Amino acid sequence: MAKKPAINTRIADNKKAAYNYFFEERFEAGLVLEGWEVKSLREGKVQLTDGYVVVRGGELFIIGLQINPLHTASTHVNPDNVRTKKLLMHKEQIQRLITKVEQKGYTLVPINLHWKDGKVKCEIALAKGKAEHDKRDTIKDREGKREVERAMKSRSR
Repeated sequence: MAKKPAINTRIADNKKAAYNYFFEERFEAGLVLEGWEVKSLREGKVQLTDGYVVVRGGELFIIGLQINPLHTASTHVNPDNVRTKKLLMHKEQIQRLITKVEQKGYTLVPINLHWKDGKVKCEIALAKGKAEHDKRDTIKDREGKREVERAMKSRSR
């Protein structure tokens, strides 16, 4: 029997999302997964970087979330590691998100996957794309923080 993960632990982060988008609002959604996918998530065999959220028929789906199957997975299952997965949220929340996404410039981006009370949750954000100069500012700020940290470390020694 596999050991259950600790409550509220992160599985994967989408680091590219913070670089490419400004987050307006964050939401938590459940995921419809198959058994082999949950086992792979426990082992950390997931990549969220290329994932994005689409609206189809009044429902939310995550595309590009890659869950790599374990070699020890069941032999009677044919795993599809890039299968489209349905996101679970309240209908009112979904309708509100759909109206926002239909506005110009807004999109839904997966930020991270995490465990919550033994279930896999996906944090998604209502986001606006960054312009190229905004991305350069992000890099400049990050490098500035690194330099300050280095200076503080060398001073404390």
